[in-house]
Amino acid sequence: MWQQCALLLSLSLLPVVSGEADSKAVTTSLTTKWASTPLLLEASEFLAEESQEMFWDFVEEDILKCCSVTDTDQAYYDLIVKRASTLLSTVQLNMLKFALSLRAYSATVHSFQQIASNEPPPSGCSAFFNVHGEKSCDTEKLAALMETAAERPKPYLFKSDHRFPGSNPDTPVVVLYAEIGSSEFTMFHQLMLSKANKGLATYVLRHYLSPSSRRVYLSGYGVELAIKNQEYKAKDDTQVQGAEVNATLMGENDENDEVQGFLFGKLKTLYPELKEQLKELRKHLVESTNEMAPLKVWQMQDLSFQTAARILAAPSSDALNVMRDLSQNFPTKARSITKTVVSSEIRKEMEENQKVRAQSSIGTLGLQPGDSALFINGLHIDLDTQDIFRYTHIFTQTSTHTHLQTHTFSDTHTHLQTHTFRHTHTHNLQTHTSSDTHTHIFSRYGSWPYNVQELLRPTFPGVIRQIRRNFHSLVVILDPTHESSAELLNVAEMFYSNNIPLRIGLVFVVSDVDEIDGMEDAGVALLRVFNYITEELDAPAAFDTIISMFNRVPSGGKLSVGDVVKVLEKKFPYVGVGSILGPDSKYDDNRKEGRGYYLQTGVGPLPVVMYNGMPYQREQLDPEELETVTMQKILETTSFYQRAVYMGELATDQDVVDFIMTQPNVVPRINPRILSTARTYLDLSNTNNHFIDEYARFLFLDTREKSTAVANNDGYIRPVTFWVVGDFDQPSGRQLLYDAIRHMKTSNNVRLGLINNPSDSPSKENSHVARAIWAAMQTQTANNAKNYITKLAKEETAKELETGADGMEVALFKSAFEGPKFDFLLSHAVYCRDVLKLGKGQRAVISNGRLIGPLEDGEVFNQDDFLLLESIILKTSGERIKSKVQQFGVEEDRASDLVMKIDSLLSSQPKGEARIGHAFADDRYSAVKFRPTEGDVYFDMVAVVDPVTRDAQKLAPLLLVLKKLVNVNLRVFMNCQSKLSDLPLKSFYRYVLEPEVLFQTDGSFSPGPMAKFLDMPQTPLFTLNLNTPESWMVESIRTRYDLDNIYLEEVDSIVAAEYELEHLLLEGHCFDVSTGQPPRGLQFTLGTPSDPVIVDTIVMANLGYFQLKANPGAWILKLRKGRSDEIYKIYSHDGTDSPADADDLIVVLNNFKSRIIKVKVQKRPEKFSEELLSDGTQENDSGFWESFTRYLSLRFTGGVKTEESKQEKDDVINIFSVASGHLYERFLRIMMLSVLKNTKTPVKFWFLKNYLSPAFKEFIPYMAEQYGFQYELVQYKWPRWLHQQTEKQRIIWGYKILFLDVLFPLSVDKFLFVDADQIVRTDLKELRDLDLEGAPYGYTPFCESRREMDGFRFWKSGYWASHLAGRKYHISALYVVDLKRFRKIAAGDRLRGQYQGLSQDPNSLSNLDQDLPNNMIHQVPIKSLPQEWLWCETWCDDNSKKKAKTIDLCNNPQTKEPKLQAAVRIVAEWSDYDQEIKRLQNRVQERGAENHTTQKDKPGTYKLSKKRNVPFSGPCLSKIIRKNPNNLTDLHCKGFKHCFPCLFHEL
Repeated sequence: MWQQCALLLSLSLLPVVSGEADSKAVTTSLTTKWASTPLLLEASEFLAEESQEMFWDFVEEDILKCCSVTDTDQAYYDLIVKRASTLLSTVQLNMLKFALSLRAYSATVHSFQQIASNEPPPSGCSAFFNVHGEKSCDTEKLAALMETAAERPKPYLFKSDHRFPGSNPDTPVVVLYAEIGSSEFTMFHQLMLSKANKGLATYVLRHYLSPSSRRVYLSGYGVELAIKNQEYKAKDDTQVQGAEVNATLMGENDENDEVQGFLFGKLKTLYPELKEQLKELRKHLVESTNEMAPLKVWQMQDLSFQTAARILAAPSSDALNVMRDLSQNFPTKARSITKTVVSSEIRKEMEENQKVRAQSSIGTLGLQPGDSALFINGLHIDLDTQDIFRYTHIFTQTSTHTHLQTHTFSDTHTHLQTHTFRHTHTHNLQTHTSSDTHTHIFSRYGSWPYNVQELLRPTFPGVIRQIRRNFHSLVVILDPTHESSAELLNVAEMFYSNNIPLRIGLVFVVSDVDEIDGMEDAGVALLRVFNYITEELDAPAAFDTIISMFNRVPSGGKLSVGDVVKVLEKKFPYVGVGSILGPDSKYDDNRKEGRGYYLQTGVGPLPVVMYNGMPYQREQLDPEELETVTMQKILETTSFYQRAVYMGELATDQDVVDFIMTQPNVVPRINPRILSTARTYLDLSNTNNHFIDEYARFLFLDTREKSTAVANNDGYIRPVTFWVVGDFDQPSGRQLLYDAIRHMKTSNNVRLGLINNPSDSPSKENSHVARAIWAAMQTQTANNAKNYITKLAKEETAKELETGADGMEVALFKSAFEGPKFDFLLSHAVYCRDVLKLGKGQRAVISNGRLIGPLEDGEVFNQDDFLLLESIILKTSGERIKSKVQQFGVEEDRASDLVMKIDSLLSSQPKGEARIGHAFADDRYSAVKFRPTEGDVYFDMVAVVDPVTRDAQKLAPLLLVLKKLVNVNLRVFMNCQSKLSDLPLKSFYRYVLEPEVLFQTDGSFSPGPMAKFLDMPQTPLFTLNLNTPESWMVESIRTRYDLDNIYLEEVDSIVAAEYELEHLLLEGHCFDVSTGQPPRGLQFTLGTPSDPVIVDTIVMANLGYFQLKANPGAWILKLRKGRSDEIYKIYSHDGTDSPADADDLIVVLNNFKSRIIKVKVQKRPEKFSEELLSDGTQENDSGFWESFTRYLSLRFTGGVKTEESKQEKDDVINIFSVASGHLYERFLRIMMLSVLKNTKTPVKFWFLKNYLSPAFKEFIPYMAEQYGFQYELVQYKWPRWLHQQTEKQRIIWGYKILFLDVLFPLSVDKFLFVDADQIVRTDLKELRDLDLEGAPYGYTPFCESRREMDGFRFWKSGYWASHLAGRKYHISALYVVDLKRFRKIAAGDRLRGQYQGLSQDPNSLSNLDQDLPNNMIHQVPIKSLPQEWLWCETWCDDNSKKKAKTIDLCNNPQTKEPKLQAAVRIVAEWSDYDQEIKRLQNRVQERGAENHTTQKDKPGTYKLSKKRNVPFSGPCLSKIIRKNPNNLTDLHCKGFKHCFPCLFHEL
């Protein structure tokens, strides 16, 4: 009762509030371009990422087929989660819910839909199968198609394909396209299961969906509502028209509707009779908190600390909510925050933490006061990249680790730091030499300095330091009689004769048969001559002699005994040849050792070249490549030595070779199988109590459970576990076992497990040895069993099984050996077949879960290889994991299992970033702490944040969601900065993210995640920006309002903005392998088999960067037809889905995460001297029709760059412009009209699509049709490696100058940039044809004739005056660019490089688009255009106006006159142009109203046979449309065959 009285008192004190002052709101949503994908399919893809077996278990569950069409969305969702919960841990299940909320796997599902559309599907089929290219949905045809499948090539299978486990790879491949859960799928699936289980087919499943009109609503992005500077009024006065966009806001009774502690939704439910009064109270509270009066400077100084104090004062359960509210609504909260008192304890502790942080490992990140960071289990999360999908990957990846921990440490409260151990990609072989070595070493560099400090002496880049130390060694292992030996030795001689500081060693691998002498074998002869000369003279003389021998060998020939004898006789005429080469020769030193060394190293087939012990790849042994690679390695290794010297790790008195040999990547032997970076690991994360001697149960276990059952048969704590796999009843299997046991006896770190893989079906007759081994392991002590098995593995004693060994319990052994049951053999055979994927009898070795094999017949894997394997495991992970496990106090019989499982689990993860330890002085006063739930595994999360930064706006909602998803030990440390002089946050922010799918009260899906800015202040002018993941390209598709200038006082109630994910970005880096440099001007295309060129791009010189726009699906990347593929060919690639030797690269985009590929190209031999960007270059060699379709396809979509014929290009003036906001788009239309009125030559406009409004994009086709011009919408995503701008205006300025060389196709030679707010009064052909006198571009200088503005001419003094040195400062409102010259001198790359350096300083490049070219005037010259080309009232006097060829509406810093007012006053014709455009807009709106705004009425939009919307433009099309605008058919088109072929039909 007292609560109601208090509420009534509040209401009675409420002032009268006008009903007209309703609160205003802004909402933003983002959808995909593709149709909605079922959550069931997305859940299946989540499970597929965990394992394919989980995917198939999920698919085959009958519960998914029981849902009727009357079930609600929520019931169906709950059913999916319920089924998944039987397969996933709690953390994994939460991550599945989060992934479904994010729609993270929608792209994966749609990628299969795109692949299906490329088949294409048979007509009338909602599901179908493809058998080697033949498609049908008639199940009766399947058998016939499978019978003839061998006549057709097998289909290409993608890495993401779902292959039914156990399918026979030698059988026909049947790809089923169907929607899981549908009746059609059930029928087809059962049929395919019967085929696959019988071994008749390889069953592959791909998703195929029914058409849907719904779109996927995305989350995982941020929306900023920034307050604009209103110094210059830039708001359009045109009345907003059109229907309101649907927008769902918080309901009146929503319990989350909270203002200043009042839950108004709940209050209205409790007191419905007070509904109106509560509404008035809410308005009053909102208006009282939205105070935005400006603050004094002294009030701002402590805002960071005061905000932190407000957060820290809140209860810990509410602290993150408080931080989110204060940071995301800071402009309206700032005034109240200034009243907060900050305690001295908070300040002192924060300062101490900042000092400790600077000295800890976090200090390497360079965190300063005011900076932010997030660490998850020590992994640094980059807050600058808006990529929630990376976080989900981290948690999903780690959830498997925690699942293992939960079962292992169920009785403890455990946090295990889940490091991914890095395996070194390159390994160096031990190459120690001694006085009796078989490696011949020589040097002649005695006059060089000896001190290692010489490495730190400054020198020119690329200079190789000549120091008398063995920093660089080159060892060549060769057979002298091999045809490649001459070329390799010539390269070695080149290094030697040119005084390259390289120690050269030669290992001659020759016949070691004593009976063969030098008179019959050239290799033996050469070795003996070398030894003789070395003994008589020295090694250099011997080297020179053998070079002389090889100089006699013709190209491609082999060394002969005659070549050796002739050189020997010539150089040593008085020595008897027979005494050196004959049977009695005493010069056989190192003959056997050379071959022994070669075999011991295991480096592979001859010849072998090693730099500092690191073997070269086969393709690097080409003489030219060998020289280049060696010089490159010398330079790279010099940096390594410099760091070692600087850090004190290498001193002058140390042996450099000893230092190299102590490095962690040095190994005693090179075995490519062991050292390969392509590694396969078993999944040992499951925990169960199954054993392999229960075959009936073992047979029905899944892959993980079978591996665990095998692992349950080991004991003893050792960091390394070897499982030897082979048929132990065969000599090859016993030899592998014998070598493993011999190694185990020499090591205290190894334990051994045995898996028998029989060559035939197991029986008593063919498994004597295997059963004896098993019986010994089951009945004897470990030592006795080891001795017996060692004896058993020897070939000479393998048949004496029943005798046993000393100390054995013979009776027990015989009982087990002769027993009738051998389930373990059957289980082993099934395990080898189903899990290890081995053929019968094949051998393999498994080390801590890593599968090495299958070993080839006759392949040696000996004791040295087991030693190498052990050393690698111990160095990378084994010892560290062992020490951690020992700390947990686990009993010894489980400890080695645990080490093995953890090593397998962590090592199988992709190579990740290094973990960072965090140290802080204290967390008592300056940190918010959230303790984890007791008794469960948790994630350790540390956040460092300044609460008044953009990072805080993003971090607070992210932490709130993560805290709901997983058990966390979270500490949020405040990292404030003092003495602020400006408001730190001038924007409102919302992060769109939900931990779970949301539903409405009726069980249907909620309208979708959206950003909601409720109860916003109405006086400021806002601009709306989206912060999306780096690989997303979004565009605004529907809104009534100007999102660049949102003025809520003029809004009815809601500004609803709808965005669409237009493209996912495919990024890459490309280099020429011959030069190591990016191939500037090289073009790539991306398409499908039916449409090879959908988008194209040009490679930058900066990092060889390129980007292509695509959507989920499988795409073909290739060099563009024309000069690109005539001069270059693809040499290698990384990150694609294609085989290594493929010419056309397949790239599958199937998720929302960034995709970056690397491509190396090489010039064709006959084109080695040609350059892509030579004068007269024409990329267009493709014929008229391809050029024409490419030309058409981008008129509206902006997706493909046009190829134009030479004649068309010369006749068209290309004009580029940018605009953002309705006002500047209005100016842009008027500028275009002024150009068209005064220019007689055909015009093509190029617009930056990134910031155009939906209204402009909808209107421009009508304007093109009316005035007969061409246009193209181009876009480019700001590269992630280039310093990012955050303010929209500065981003647009960047696009005006930074990407000119890649925005336009190579066919565009020259273009003009004309600012949107310009009026053109002359024919622009004159400017297009102006001679730039060798400069890449021409700008107009700033006018200097209006003297009263002298005080504002900043370029007249200070930095600019000295930098320009008498040159003029140019304005960027109008310029002309010679793109051929621009690209030729790499102007774009130079500008980006200079920008990257200068933009790090926030005080530089104030006017980015014109400061940058003026700053680079000495490196990239500017042609100064005549002054009359740009007149601006602000800077030019009135007398010069009459000569003006263009008039620019510059801002006037003195008068601050609004643009619209200035336009009407300054330009007489401006109002007439404005009215003409408005009349056209009115006609378009009237036509749209009459026809209900149907797509058919949009002029020039027709559908090509390639199923793309293709807008036409130009005078020719205008004639057709004016003839009959609503019915363009082939009949009408026949009258205009001179325009273009009639290959169109109506939409």
